[in-house]
Amino acid sequence: MQAFVSKPTQSNFKQWLAKTPLLSVCLMSFSAFMIYSCMYGFRKPYTVATYTNVFFLGISYKVCLVIAQVIGYMISKFIGIRFISAMQPAKRAYFIVLFIGLAWLSLLGFAIIPAPYNIICMFLNGLPLGMVFGLVFGFLEGRKTTEIMGAFLATSFIFASGLAKSVGKWLLLQCHITDWWMPFTAGAFFVLPMLLSVWLIQQTPAPSQDDIAHRTERKPMTPQERSAFIKTFGLAITPVVIAYVVFTIVRDFCEDFANELWAETGFQNNASIFAKTSTNVSLIVLAIIGGFFLIKNNYKAFVTAHYIVIFGVLLSASVTLLYASNSISPVTWMLLATTGMYLAYIPYNCLYFERMLSTYKIRANVGFVMYIADAFGYLGTVVVLLVKEFVTIKYSWVSFFSGLFYTASIVGTLLIAVSLIIHHQLFKIISSRHDK
Repeated sequence: MQAFVSKPTQSNFKQWLAKTPLLSVCLMSFSAFMIYSCMYGFRKPYTVATYTNVFFLGISYKVCLVIAQVIGYMISKFIGIRFISAMQPAKRAYFIVLFIGLAWLSLLGFAIIPAPYNIICMFLNGLPLGMVFGLVFGFLEGRKTTEIMGAFLATSFIFASGLAKSVGKWLLLQCHITDWWMPFTAGAFFVLPMLLSVWLIQQTPAPSQDDIAHRTERKPMTPQERSAFIKTFGLAITPVVIAYVVFTIVRDFCEDFANELWAETGFQNNASIFAKTSTNVSLIVLAIIGGFFLIKNNYKAFVTAHYIVIFGVLLSASVTLLYASNSISPVTWMLLATTGMYLAYIPYNCLYFERMLSTYKIRANVGFVMYIADAFGYLGTVVVLLVKEFVTIKYSWVSFFSGLFYTASIVGTLLIAVSLIIHHQLFKIISSRHDK
């Protein structure tokens, strides 16, 4: 990518951006949003295909593909605990392009290699893509405006999932692309925007001294520093990680099996339903999470993040009860229930751990603790997927999703309350040490 622009021009562009903070924030927000949105174009389109009458070991082939991809994604997160936390800033852009390129290549293999052997291709697709979030967020963290930029990045989870599925559904319905070639074809729509966005985010300036003063310095972590972090904060992050596991499970099922839920509720031939609902959810979550940059006090913002999570899961449970009593439509139910779940899920990806490091003045990076949570989150998703397939229970998709929302509400509220109590005590202890 750098071959297109000379080094002097790049240097001048960076200097100009450093002198125009507002433009820099807008450019970083847009670039991060676009990179991750494009990444979803290589990860999610296959979920709108049905792979009808194809089974492997007696299991629906689509479920096998979802499990294979999630296992690859999960392994990537465990590897990322070390890889992302030790990443040198200068190498981030290179690895983003490399990993997304490898994922697209695996989709070509998925189209060419016959079933069931192409299951391995979906595993290989998930393996590199799990690294992309940490690489992108590394450009954004440790700044006074991290919440704004992080909110754009995190809401791309919602918008991009719907966009990728709509592109995939359109290719199936309008272009008559087969289930096997559709994922690779859909990826082609996202290659050029991804490359341009990676180049743009690479031009943005590093955190200023003012940023560092407000949010602490972010740097690659050594094994000794990772060990010291766990010794100090391991107990404090345990209930949060467990809650995040539950939220990840619910969020993944909402993404991977939304097609089945919409089909059950009468929207099986509506390609736009995915983008329509996800866009509305994105705007709501963006407004709430992005507003956190207005809270200058790190500890106050950190505590408030806990309350946002609790509000989110209670919203999901409340609207599920309303839907069960036929008080609201399926579209309203899923719009508000997924809004609630994303209000619980997204703070961890752009706000919670960012403000935690700032609150305790830790010279580390968000990638380390975020990838601990993500690794166990996707492990939980794999377990639930396997249990769902091998434990014979008759259920509808509506009842299955309702159960997920209720469970997340109860478990999430209790665990986040415990986290609040632990951090209240921990903050007093560490603050007293700093005062001495």
